[in-house]
Amino acid sequence: MALPHPSDTIAAIATAPGEGAIAIVRLSGPNTFAIADRIFHCPAPPPSRRAPGTFLHGQVMAPASGEVLDDALLLVFRAPHSYTGEDSVEIQCHGGSQAARRILDGLIATGARQAEPGEFTKRAFLNGKIDLTQAEAVLDLIHARSERAARLATAQLEDALGLRIRTLYDSILAVSADIEAMLDFPDDELPQSVPEEVARRLSSISAEIQALLDTWHEGHVLREGARVVIAGAPNVGKSTLLNLLAGRERAIVSPHPGTTRDTIEESITLQGYPLQLVDTAGLRDAPCEIEQEGIRRTHRALAEADLCVCLIDASRPLSAEEKSFLAAHDPQKILVLLNKIDLGQEIRPENLPGLDSISVSLQKSPPMAQIGEKILQKILQKPAGGDQETLAISERHKNALLIALDEIRMSIIRLKSGLEADFLPAATHAKAALEPIGSIFGKNCTEEMLDILFSRFCVGK
Repeated sequence: MALPHPSDTIAAIATAPGEGAIAIVRLSGPNTFAIADRIFHCPAPPPSRRAPGTFLHGQVMAPASGEVLDDALLLVFRAPHSYTGEDSVEIQCHGGSQAARRILDGLIATGARQAEPGEFTKRAFLNGKIDLTQAEAVLDLIHARSERAARLATAQLEDALGLRIRTLYDSILAVSADIEAMLDFPDDELPQSVPEEVARRLSSISAEIQALLDTWHEGHVLREGARVVIAGAPNVGKSTLLNLLAGRERAIVSPHPGTTRDTIEESITLQGYPLQLVDTAGLRDAPCEIEQEGIRRTHRALAEADLCVCLIDASRPLSAEEKSFLAAHDPQKILVLLNKIDLGQEIRPENLPGLDSISVSLQKSPPMAQIGEKILQKILQKPAGGDQETLAISERHKNALLIALDEIRMSIIRLKSGLEADFLPAATHAKAALEPIGSIFGKNCTEEMLDILFSRFCVGK
């Protein structure tokens, strides 16, 4: 489906609101230079007759009254060598809330339209300057909360993901064509080695899709962050752990049970990954209504958690409540800290088969590096610190890849049956994998899909 290319000229403030040294107003579209000539006054020649990359110093003037709006610089970009692929200018004016706003109003009064969220980047995609994975990388880079997130977004902006996805698309297309060619062979004349070889190629494609899917956990944590809930009985060290991970006295630590009666949340960055820590009320039969409500909130937090760090007092035997708690939760989403080993150790890791656990003394000598490493390993589902991968797919990519993987696997099953009657279904399944793969880099996108994606951008980008 061919999408319409924009025919109007848009304008927006590209810098964040607030005080600053400069602000930038962007203008892009077919009437860019006609508008710039009317509103920006500088020594001849006017902006429309300047070479690309030229900086001009002049005054921005209101088109109707001739009032000077600001003393500014104007930078010239010419199609197709601009961010949007269109004729564009950027006006750099004084910072603050008023100068840029007045200039934007002047551009709109001269014939431009207020840009929608992400519309400059959307035009870059529609004009073939970037593919959809690169457009998403722009948003990831803006929202990056750590150096690791910024590096991965930059790699994706430089086409690391797009190249792999397009190569995958071409491989599936080639295999689909070969399967369809098999249908033209007369009965019993196709060597058995041919479908076997095609099935092997599809298995290789399946492995590549799975390798991409394996990067989703890291992408999820980097983009959305992970919720880590600290749970356990009263007085096992939950608030102490929160304070140690946060690096400050965020929660009150007391020897009296029931001190924490509500969830306490703290945002941290651990080895470049954003985490939301949630300290919770101690799990027990609470004597008062307020503490009971805190425990109900603990259970709600646990239901939303990416990981539960369960603290247990290792100096005394495991209680019936703790046994029940551990049995009721997915062992893949629990990390057990056997705390207070300085007081003796009744419970050891070997007493908790199937559960990841660490023996610690948070009071005496907390092994925070080991705890942090293990938290990330559980969340990412791989060893922490592996920083060689240059991409991490998003939720949208994951959903498309899962659909494609299912189609590829169905095609392999048909080919391996050895029946010629299965060749046509095998070809159908292989071709069906092309659409979700193509949607990742922007092939055959609908206007509705693009509107949803770019609505997440800020205005001016």
